[in-house]
Parts: sequence; structure tokens; C-alpha cells
Amino acid sequence: MKPPAPYFPAASPALSQADQEALTDLYIRGTPANTLRAYERDLLYITAWKAARFGSALDWPESEATALAFILDHVRDLNDVSEEDIARQTAEALIAQGLRKSLACPAPSTLDRRIASWLAFHRMKNLASPFDAPQVKQARSKARRAAARPPAPKSQHPITRDILEQLLATCRGSRRDCRDRAILMLGWASGGRRRSEIAGLMFEDVSLKEFDEKSLVWISLLETKTTAKGETPRLVLKGRAAQALVHWIEVGQIKNGPMFRPVSKADRVLKRRLSPDAIYQIVKHRLQLAGLPEGFASPHGLRSGFLTQAALDGAPIQAAMRLSLHRSMVQAQKYYDDVDIAENPATDLLG
Repeated sequence: MKPPAPYFPAASPALSQADQEALTDLYIRGTPANTLRAYERDLLYITAWKAARFGSALDWPESEATALAFILDHVRDLNDVSEEDIARQTAEALIAQGLRKSLACPAPSTLDRRIASWLAFHRMKNLASPFDAPQVKQARSKARRAAARPPAPKSQHPITRDILEQLLATCRGSRRDCRDRAILMLGWASGGRRRSEIAGLMFEDVSLKEFDEKSLVWISLLETKTTAKGETPRLVLKGRAAQALVHWIEVGQIKNGPMFRPVSKADRVLKRRLSPDAIYQIVKHRLQLAGLPEGFASPHGLRSGFLTQAALDGAPIQAAMRLSLHRSMVQAQKYYDDVDIAENPATDLLG
């Protein structure tokens, strides 16, 4: 049997082998797939950092000194320090391993996520975390304030309706084109779906009962980033978006299993599901075909574009959030604020 990943609960003498396996299985089933992938990346990075910095493996529980060193190594631009600095040498080793991009100070959100993962590993092993120590907590708080900067948008530009139409114009008659058209329309029109939600959609999650009569398709997502399993409200596709999805179902002969699948060079639909990274590549490819600049937008542009267009069209924010499933009004309001301030009469006072 494959041993449990090191970030899952450590073996406990108080548990039988069967109970230990049941506990590990519970963690796997109860943790979203995206979170598991993030845990794996973070654990790989943290392990490599400690090996390069101290020449040793991770300790459980980890020491306060190591936790403090981790924070200090990630809150300054290491381009500005001497080549003999241990933090710089450690960073260069991580760059050589492909685990770090540059000597520049990582984004505060990246540091927060890695620390959160490290904290989670300690909790899973029922151990006290060094990041709860007063000095370490204070250093982390000061680091956040010192590195405060506006968060970078997940997509450089929102994919508003006019941009979406440019992407759709690149989808012509092949099966791959039909699939990509359905992905773009569903991803945008159902409220700006995340790529993991698009990739995870199953044929069984879609109801076509009202399509012939009303051109409506109902979608039941298992879960999203902001909703738990079984608690995600049904979403609706109407008109062109519903037609594009139904056309893909017919052309791809999708009768069960994953909704969106790879299409071979021979234009044959395969059985396995697309990965979230494949959704990224599809959006990137369509942006290129539309003649838009490199890096113009990412898949999150479908989400930000939906909300931006809703604001431009004067749709109430509560109505947009019913589809986008934003949990925070503050987050959704940002897209509306960008539109509102551009239309504010006070911006024309100089003429």
C-alpha cells in the first residue's frame, strides 16, 4: 500500500492500522483537490528551503528559530544583499531547482499561503506550530505591513463581452472548436466559473429538460471555492451559451462522465477529463488566435469579465453574485467600483 503523504496525520499508537487508514482517507476526501495540490507544492518548497538553508530535514514540530528564518528570508529583495548572504544562497539553490522564480521578494500572499500550509501540517499531526509563538507572530505581522502592496489581478484584463466575442470568432467547425466555444460560453455566462469548476463538470451535473422548450440548461456543480459539497445552488445557461453546450454534447457524443475532454489531432474526442491547466491553455490559445497580446488575460478573466460586464450593463450586484457565487460583497464590489468611478461625473470636472 502506498504510504500516506507526509502532510496527512502521522501514525498514532492509539489508533489501529485500520483506524489510521480511515483517518487518512477522511483527510483526503474532506480536502478539496486544489488544496491538496497546493499542500504538495508548498511542502516541496518548504522541505527544499530547509535543506538548502540548514542542511537538514523538516522537524515535527519545527523550531521557532527555523520559522523565524523562513519569514526573514522571504520579506526582502535578495538582489540587494551580498552574494555571501545565506538567504541569497538559499534562494539561488531554490531557483536552480525550479522552485523559485527570482531573488525578488515573493508576494505577501505567497508567503501567507506557505505558512498556512505549514500550520496545517502541524495541526494534522496534532503538534504545536512555531508560527503561534509570540515573536514569530509579531515578525509575520510586521512583514505583512512592510511588504504591503496592492494585490496583483489574477487576470491582466477582464474578458468582457466584446473580448469574448473575439475569442468565439476563432471557434469554427471542428470538434475542438465546438468544445472550446462551449467552455468559453459556459465559463463566462454561468457567472464566471473557475477553471477547476469547468474541468470538474460532469455530464450528470447538467439538466437538459428545459432546453427544447425554453433554451435553458441547468448546471449543478458539486462544490466551488466558496461553497461546500452539496450546497452549491443550481446555475443556469440561456440562449447562445446553452446552445453551445448542447451542440458540444451532441458533437462530442457525451453521454456520461466528464463534460469537457481532450480532442486528438485526428479530431477524436477522448474519454478522460480535461485538467484545469488544459483550460488555461485553451484560453491562452484562443487569445493568441484572436490576435491579442501575450499575457493579455488568463482564465480568471472570464470571471472578472462577467462581473465587469454586469456592472457596465447596470445589472444589480446581488443578481451578478447569484451566478458568480461570490461569498464576499467586498470582493464583487471591486469590479463594480472600477466601472462606477470611470463613469463618475466628477472625473470630467476639468472638461
